Amino acid sequence: MRLGLREANQKFSKAIKAVRAGKDVVLTDRGRPIAVIKPIKEEDTQDVALKAMADEGLITLPSRKGPMPIPRWRPVKVKGKPLSETIIEDREDRA
Repeated sequence: MRLGLREANQKFSKAIKAVRAGKDVVLTDRGRPIAVIKPIKEEDTQDVALKAMADEGLITLPSRKGPMPIPRWRPVKVKGKPLSETIIEDREDRA
């Protein structure tokens, strides 16, 4: 959509409606384009945060997208009482 400066000034809501609809609005001065009003592309906030952490060197981004691969190992099943109970008993003995 193209609008002259005067028309854009008088019908600003028309320009904003076009931008909300996803269109670019080109502002002209005496027929020459001087500015563009365009919608802001919303980026996923999680992707932005991850990219910022990668830029700081805190994390390394994955080389490919998709679900995590299924591990080839299986956890070992241990007989007896849970480890948490053993720790609690050991701490009670010390108290």
